[in-house]
Amino acid sequence: MQSVEQGTEVFRALADPTRRALLDRLFSQDGQTLNELCQNFPEMTRFGVMKHLSVLAEADLVLTARQGRTKRHYLNPVPIEQVANRWISKYAARFTSALVALDDQVIAGSETEESRRPESA
Repeated sequence: MQSVEQGTEVFRALADPTRRALLDRLFSQDGQTLNELCQNFPEMTRFGVMKHLSVLAEADLVLTARQGRTKRHYLNPVPIEQVANRWISKYAARFTSALVALDDQVIAGSETEESRRPESA
């Protein structure tokens, strides 16, 4: 089970739109170098991208591997899935059950209305 602290780190990392954009870039092409990632964010300094990657790494959302002198960054989707399972799924189930019940009531109500209508000749 995921610790509360790790969940907090994941939420903190995902709260920033630039970090979400970095994750999107890694999702579209995993294993990018810092230079490759910086090319997608020309408005940011290299140091700024490194700081965002550091926050993502602290949350375990990005893993880094050395290949010779090159560091490659990889998306780790496991913490996001853990957050979804822990926080989103359990709340969504209640609402989806309510929506199914509402749909059943609407269908039952429309069937009742149809049986009340007089047939036209």
